[in-house]
Order: sequence, then C-alpha cells, then structure tokens
Amino acid sequence: MPKMKTKKAAAKRFQKTAGGFKRKHAFRSHILTKMSQKRKRNLRGTSLIHEADEASVKRLLPYA
Repeated sequence: MPKMKTKKAAAKRFQKTAGGFKRKHAFRSHILTKMSQKRKRNLRGTSLIHEADEASVKRLLPYA
C-alpha cells in the first residue's frame, strides 16, 4: 500500500498544535480602507479551527 499524500494547499494553511489546528483569518488581503480599525485588529491574529471541521482537516493532513 503506498503512502498517503499530504494536500499541500492545506499544509500551507493549517498548523497542528496541542489544542487542534491553527488557522489565520480571512478578509485581510486588500480593500482594507473601508474596514474599521477594530475589525482589522480582530482579524490580525490566529485562532483554532472549529471542532466540527477537525475531521476533514485531519483527512487532508494525514501525518500532521
């Protein structure tokens, strides 16, 4: 049986931590002038993916 391949797009977007998978926020690339400072500030950091999505991300990253 051959080894499973890691989905490289998912490997670039998610990082495995002790608490789950870490992800960045969307909507931070362009057209930021109309966005309030508070909204941009809250999108700045990282957060964990929801536990409902954890199984699908684990399938994409079999060795993470």
